[in-house]
Amino acid sequence: MIELDGSLGKSDVVNSELISLERELSSLRRIGSIDSFGLYLYGLVLKDKGCESLAVTVFVESVNSFPWNWSAWSELQSLCTSTDTLNKLNLKNHWMKDFFLASAYQELKMHEEALKRYECLLGVFRSSDYIQSQIATALYSLRELDEAEVIFEDLLRNDPYRVESMDIYSNLLYAKECFSALSFLAHRVFLTDKYRPESCCIIANYYSLKGQHEKSVLYFRRALKLNRKYLSAWTLMGHEYVEMKNTPAAIDAYRRAIEINPRDYRAWYGLGQTYEVMNMPFYALYYFRKSSYLQPNDSRLWIAMAQCYESAPLQMLEEAIKCYTRAANSNDSEGIALHQLAKLHGVLGHSEQAAFFYKKDLERMEAEGRQGPNMVEAMLYLARYYKSEKKLEEAEFYCTRLLDYTGPERETAKSLLRGLRIAQTAFPSMDIGHFGS
Repeated sequence: MIELDGSLGKSDVVNSELISLERELSSLRRIGSIDSFGLYLYGLVLKDKGCESLAVTVFVESVNSFPWNWSAWSELQSLCTSTDTLNKLNLKNHWMKDFFLASAYQELKMHEEALKRYECLLGVFRSSDYIQSQIATALYSLRELDEAEVIFEDLLRNDPYRVESMDIYSNLLYAKECFSALSFLAHRVFLTDKYRPESCCIIANYYSLKGQHEKSVLYFRRALKLNRKYLSAWTLMGHEYVEMKNTPAAIDAYRRAIEINPRDYRAWYGLGQTYEVMNMPFYALYYFRKSSYLQPNDSRLWIAMAQCYESAPLQMLEEAIKCYTRAANSNDSEGIALHQLAKLHGVLGHSEQAAFFYKKDLERMEAEGRQGPNMVEAMLYLARYYKSEKKLEEAEFYCTRLLDYTGPERETAKSLLRGLRIAQTAFPSMDIGHFGS
């Protein structure tokens, strides 16, 4: 296949022996003289021929007959593209079934369910590095980066030559911008086994974090030469091409990732970003919707869609507000959604809602000990809002806080305070009528 189509090419090569293999294996299954490994092979033949429903039945027969063949479980998992298919499987109770279900939940983005299964399995297989790595991967997918990092560090301490799942650890270090830790990991896997796809991916992440995108692409391509179906390498290489402004190559890489796994939300998200860069917002929205459907609890996807609705060609602010609301309810750690909700409501003249979101955003920033222009903007808006609502004490509270800042906001606050004092002098009864506190 590689000789005919090249290591990164799309192969249309068909195995001409499949028909005769299917005929022979199906007759053996019919007369009952086939073992679990023969059934596994028959399942592979059926899968390659596109007979997926029969392949599922045959793989189930194989694992029920001999539960310890993880390859059969893996092939069965690849055909379970929905929870409905998974729930309909007639599997015998066995501890290998628990490993399979946990892995399938992980693949179907049901990370909390996967985590519960793996934690139960860890109670039995206490020193299993595999289970620990899967728990860390689930935590990473749930954006619990600090907890996942601790487990990955323990894994490396227990097994310094480990390469399996370390590509996920490198993604985590990349997300946290831990340059020295990623550099150390890249050096370690290079010395351990530089010809593993995971090793190439880790080194590619290292060069990407350094801003050397051409070198990063080179290592992602090496990873794909070693394993053409290495999903995250296609997706991450697409990200690198976006950084290099090579949009046709980025689109091709993302589409290859989707061909391998149509449930890879990162590839759909990448396509959305690429079409947004190309000023094609309707295409971008289509792909953002796909990604948010697959990963509905990821605030970043909702924010990307909202920004697309907000952009100049569309200006669909009500739709943007709906998306920012979903993002705010999906653990938006950066607080982008609350700030944008406040701004958009302000633009649309919904002053009460704008004040509500500015206040919530201000409370969040105070709780996290953050400073910056967003805090100043929130206090200015709230001061003006409460002044217009004749709630003079609240307005004075925010104006007084703004006096601690240097810059134009300080002068604006002084001007507002002067206006407030004039109002309090002119209407002294207001204080009692509006706030007896």
